[in-house]
Amino acid sequence: MSDLLAPARQLARWSVNHGLPGLALRRAGRRGDLQGQLDTRLAAGDEAALLPLMEQIRASGPLHRAAFSYVTASLPAVKEVLSSPDFQTGVFMPDGGLLGRIARWAEEPQRIGPLNPPSLLVVEPPEHTRYRKLVTRVFTVRAVEELRERTEQIAEQLLDDLERRAAGGEPIDLVPAYCAALPVTVIAEVLGVPEEDRQRVLDFGTAAAPSLDLGLSLREMRQVESALDDFRAWLIDHLDHLRLHPGDDLLSRLVAVQDEDGGLSQAELLATAGLVLAAGFETTVNLLGNGVALLDAHPEQRRRLREQPELWSNAVDEVLRHDPPVLLTGRFAARRTTVAGVELPAGSLVTTLLAGANRDPDVFEDPHTFDVARENARDHVAFSAGRHYCLGAALARMEGEVGLRALHERFPDLAVAPGGVRRPTRILRGWETLPVRLS
Repeated sequence: MSDLLAPARQLARWSVNHGLPGLALRRAGRRGDLQGQLDTRLAAGDEAALLPLMEQIRASGPLHRAAFSYVTASLPAVKEVLSSPDFQTGVFMPDGGLLGRIARWAEEPQRIGPLNPPSLLVVEPPEHTRYRKLVTRVFTVRAVEELRERTEQIAEQLLDDLERRAAGGEPIDLVPAYCAALPVTVIAEVLGVPEEDRQRVLDFGTAAAPSLDLGLSLREMRQVESALDDFRAWLIDHLDHLRLHPGDDLLSRLVAVQDEDGGLSQAELLATAGLVLAAGFETTVNLLGNGVALLDAHPEQRRRLREQPELWSNAVDEVLRHDPPVLLTGRFAARRTTVAGVELPAGSLVTTLLAGANRDPDVFEDPHTFDVARENARDHVAFSAGRHYCLGAALARMEGEVGLRALHERFPDLAVAPGGVRRPTRILRGWETLPVRLS
């Protein structure tokens, strides 16, 4: 009977999670609602409209009341929401409401995904604390610095290949050839993913990236769910293999923890392993691509980095501030609370515009200027804040520094060619294709 109901459940999931919210936001946008307009422009891929809309939201105050949520582009307010124990992640659905009952009937608890419990992104303490503790030591600053030399070696190997291909007259799309290949190779080695499976993992991540978005078409949601189901099947097989043939890697250790008394359940293991694997490269692809595009558009900043290579680390934070890999995130109030002097009832949703907060003129002088020497570039919230601060922030920073510096030192005349295309995703922001001329 459950198989016969699967299409109906999927249609119900789409209606509750995408169809109805998307329709409501589009209608609100046509009536002038700023959040609705922002969602519409994101869906249309209208990059030029995003910052002006965020500026309008900021101009209305630290906490803008939109039709369906509060919205903020104020850096202090964003940090307050993301750090407050009064706010939680996940999707708030009233127990007694019709939509809540439909959502619970339609859910697929076996499917892994970044927004499906027990994913680290949508659980709170004490479960969040327990899961995070299991993987934290792999991503400490010390552990990441120990990976720097290997990351430099991988970067040089990839650049050698780019040089050979360019010498043969082959066109170069930097996203698959370098921006994606570098972080996926690093995280795959850390997590014990064999070389022959790495392209599959990269494909899984790319296909599942829209799972963070709101307002997908039914076709898009079906593609995402299919990719997540394929990823789950591969991950189960891979973890079973590591159980029989453990190595010195994080996933082998997670399997060992599962087998201990009081360890991880199968659902917890799959959710934690899947998120760490996908998040270990997905946003770094965007960081590298965004960095290349920004430095191409600001040749005076490239010259400064050539003259002052000690600025590369700070330049990565300025890339994260200026064009963050994640545009926004949301929290709902678990109880009655106050933000920026505004009293919010329990259940209130707050959309925090990370990209808007990173341009807050009260924090960043001349915020729309890209400046690799900006003294407070690191004050951005591209990695979120509070207990859900990005676990892989140190790894992303290191890979960004190594990757961008090695690329521009090898090819000082690198130029972005016409034809680059931004990713169609709304929350994850980066380049889908980025053709370049190396010399």
